[in-house]
Amino acid sequence: MNNPLINPGIGTFFWMLVSFGILAFILIKWGWPAILKSLHSREEAIAASLGEAAKAREEMKHLVAHNEELLRQAKIERDEILRTARLTSEQIVEDARAAATLEANRIVDNARESINYEKLKAMHDLKNQVANLSIEIAEKLIRAELSDKPKADLLIQKELEMMELK
Repeated sequence: MNNPLINPGIGTFFWMLVSFGILAFILIKWGWPAILKSLHSREEAIAASLGEAAKAREEMKHLVAHNEELLRQAKIERDEILRTARLTSEQIVEDARAAATLEANRIVDNARESINYEKLKAMHDLKNQVANLSIEIAEKLIRAELSDKPKADLLIQKELEMMELK
């Protein structure tokens, strides 16, 4: 049972220790700073994304509050027009009531249009972000699939066959 791998000699042990030391020095000198730099840049990117998401969330809260204020003001204006219209004669009351109703509906419609516009804008921005993330994921998946030469050749062959069928 004198296997040199199980019971290494002092010379083998010394050269293994020297090789390990050189490898550790190279990794500490060049590998570790590169890893830390990439981790730091990723951390900054994630922090920036979280900040942007929080900012967007705050903007959405502000828009909702603003839209609620517009609706409240529209209701106040409608009530004022109706109260003023009741004080006048019957014919004037009917004309003022119709005008007030039209004005209130216009204000509410304008507020709804504004709300819908902001909602569509937010949804469009969200869709763009989802599309960008999907493209990045698809790109990474394709790179992973094409990194293996046999898989890449098989994928290209399948695509060529599909093109010939069409």
